[in-house]
Amino acid sequence: MHNASYSELGLFNASRPDPALGCANEWSPLPPPLAVAVPVVYAVICTVGLAGNSAVLYVLLRAPRKKTVTNLFILNLAIADELFTLVLPINIADFLLRQWPFGEIMCKLILAIDQCNTFSSLYFLTVMSANRYLVVLATAESRRVTGRTYGAARAVSLAVWGLVTLVVLPFAVFAGLDDDQGRRQGVLVFPQPEAFWWQASRLYTLVLGFAIPVSTICVLYIALLCRLRPIRLDSHAKALDRAKKRVTFLVVAILAVCLLCWTPYHLSTVVALTIDLPQTPLVITVSYFITSLSYANSCLNPFLFAFLDDSFRRSLRQMLACRAAA
Repeated sequence: MHNASYSELGLFNASRPDPALGCANEWSPLPPPLAVAVPVVYAVICTVGLAGNSAVLYVLLRAPRKKTVTNLFILNLAIADELFTLVLPINIADFLLRQWPFGEIMCKLILAIDQCNTFSSLYFLTVMSANRYLVVLATAESRRVTGRTYGAARAVSLAVWGLVTLVVLPFAVFAGLDDDQGRRQGVLVFPQPEAFWWQASRLYTLVLGFAIPVSTICVLYIALLCRLRPIRLDSHAKALDRAKKRVTFLVVAILAVCLLCWTPYHLSTVVALTIDLPQTPLVITVSYFITSLSYANSCLNPFLFAFLDDSFRRSLRQMLACRAAA
């Protein structure tokens, strides 16, 4: 059966809709170490993600001077990650119970939120990359970026959320409940032929959720670095020189973390489409590891985009100090 269960092996166990490595959708007991490690890892990701994203939201919403175009995109990214980490305890309960006890409406809602995180993270990263490209290039060429206002950034953010909603809608439509070997599962219920629809859903996520945004990000940053390379700085341009180095560091950090967290998940789609792997302990362990890695992106983003900012750390310390004093 190609319908994907929330509580099955590998990527089945959470709301990501299909097995990372194409495991058959049949119940089998997990190795004891894995049965203990998975909920612990998910709980750590949930705790760190909630703390980090809550800190980002707290600072960006409470500090008026932090209302910039870039920070608005970071705010939206933090909202997407916060929503996902808020529902992660439900996925942990699903794993421990080995069935879906929350009903069909929650099945559709949790899967929709999970998929929103899958797409919105990379979409907002793409928008932030385009914004950084325009700003850094304009700064290097001593000119202003026309039309780059806070209001325009809000309109772009709303457009991104609208696009994400449309992209995720098919998953919510197909999500439903099914009884498998006496256990109720949250699944994607595809029409006949199921194999075709399953493959189409995997390609849909791979292309729209990874290939297009990551390719766009790479093109933007490569173009930016190529445009900055020939710029020659005089002795009075030390600040710009430092800015170039920071941009280079951010390029490497953003792409490294993004690819580290999401490439294995989407590469597993290619494996699932081409190879029918048996449910060996190694395959099951690798599948859970890939799931955890994709989940970890939601708790790494706050550190990557906000905690590397000195002004953010100062604002957070000042707010916490004021709150403690009050």
